[in-house]
Amino acid sequence: MIKTLIIDDEPLAASIVQEYLAKFPQFELVGVCQNGFQGLKSIQEHNPDLIFLDVQMPKITGFEMLELLDEPPAVIFTTAFDQYALSAFDAKAIDYLLKPFSQDRFSQAIEKFLAQQGANNESSHKLNELAEKRNRLVVRVKNEIKIIPTHEASFFEAEDDYIAIHTASGKYLKKMTMKSLEEALDPNKFVRVHRSYLINLNEITKIEPYERDNYLVLLRGGEKVPVSKTGYSRLRQVLGL
Repeated sequence: MIKTLIIDDEPLAASIVQEYLAKFPQFELVGVCQNGFQGLKSIQEHNPDLIFLDVQMPKITGFEMLELLDEPPAVIFTTAFDQYALSAFDAKAIDYLLKPFSQDRFSQAIEKFLAQQGANNESSHKLNELAEKRNRLVVRVKNEIKIIPTHEASFFEAEDDYIAIHTASGKYLKKMTMKSLEEALDPNKFVRVHRSYLINLNEITKIEPYERDNYLVLLRGGEKVPVSKTGYSRLRQVLGL
């Protein structure tokens, strides 16, 4: 259920929103408030997903009420004054319903909200997928599938169309590009120090000069990884040097 709250000082207007909202069974009305202070209290109590908010109300306006919230819910404004439309969209409103509005116009606003929720859910799913990639890599070893936690990799090395994953238990090959690997890993834990090398920051024991404008990174396992001039700048930035 999508928790919904109505905040409007006009009882008739609030009842119309309530009537229109009843056409959408997936929405649960958790309260009807007559001013911004009541609205603040009800938002803290119910944590609604969506609020229908009037602009001109006694004590504080709808905009002022939103300013008092650290993380306001999704908002559909309902007002008799069209001059607040730009301010409403600056406040990232889902829609702006100008009173009196019809059931059809109300339904359009609901559809906008549902469409945005769908986009947010898809984005969240993609972020979860990215987090999964950041935490582990799946490789094929002969006829077996092996899952390698990314924190176990000391460094990654480009080998033609493959990435060599170097770990304490051995070296594994995965078909992917260095660019896609870099994008998948957590940039606060892994840094690309060279066109062909990406290292685990937790494995660094020492950074030392090597030829002109180049460096070597010494890792816990004794490996020495070349660092380009650009890679050194990235290292300094991430390590705060």
